[in-house]
This record gives sequence, C-alpha cells and structure tokens, in this order.
Amino acid sequence: MSETGQPRLRKAPTAFRTISEVADELRIPQHVLRFWETKFPQLKPLKRGGGRRYYRPEDIALLRRVSDLLYTQGYTIKGVQRLLREGGLGESELSFGEPAEAGPDSLRRILEDLEDLAEELHALAGR
Repeated sequence: MSETGQPRLRKAPTAFRTISEVADELRIPQHVLRFWETKFPQLKPLKRGGGRRYYRPEDIALLRRVSDLLYTQGYTIKGVQRLLREGGLGESELSFGEPAEAGPDSLRRILEDLEDLAEELHALAGR
C-alpha cells in the first residue's frame, strides 16, 4: 500500500527501475549500487535530469549476480571484475568459487583484492 492508502501498482518485468526500487528489491544500499557502477563498467543505468538513474532489467540481473558473488560466494570485487573480463557471469560460474592460483602473480592479486576490499569497506562505512 502507498502512503495514501492506495494499493501500489506493480511495474512490468521489462520496466526500468529507479535506484531506490533496485536498492529495496536487492536489499543493497543506494550508495553501494553507485559504488559498483564505478567498479563494473558493464553497469550503465540510464541517467536523466538531475542525475536520476534508471536501471534496465539486464542491469538488475547483473547487479543480482554481482551481489551473489560478493556477499554469498565470497568473491572480491577484483574477482568479479576478472569473471566479467573473462566472458561474463553465466550460471555455471555462479556455483563455483574463485580458482586457486599459483605462481608469482598470486601475491599481487591477493594484495589487489585486499585493497579493493578495504575500499569497499570504506565506502560502506560512509553511510
């Protein structure tokens, strides 16, 4: 129900959503969604007057998958970026953790992941 006592109308599945609608639906704060836009260039909501964001269904699907990888599966932002670079986030990739890596680049990637995690925690603390 809306504040006026009228029942809320449901949008069509193909309708664009505002940032507040997406944040409520995915239970992710709006500032985190804006932060993710800076980390994942694949997220490109339409921006209208005054900077209002409108997310397409494919944006919301990507946000849902990113959220699952970060919060449920334990990926880092770098890890999700790597998945996107290597061909997207298909359903098969959602069920597996990041592969164990060996070699001289392992430490560098771990440090990059820690830096990204620190940056994300800083953004979350800025609520």
